[in-house]
Amino acid sequence: MASVTRYVLKDTLDQLPDMLHSVGQVRKAWKQLTKASDEAPQAEDTEERPPPLAPPADDEEPPLAA
Repeated sequence: MASVTRYVLKDTLDQLPDMLHSVGQVRKAWKQLTKASDEAPQAEDTEERPPPLAPPADDEEPPLAA
């Protein structure tokens, strides 16, 4: 039992540097992604918006389903 525990612990510790490196890469990519989205142009309130859709008239029948 002790040898199995020791083997699992050693294997986990051997993988630790690679896992920490991967975490660092993920953090770096996340920072770049959030920085890029912060710099993206935002829509201004002065932009012209499309007119709202008019509701169908009461005398018109709804379209038939195909």
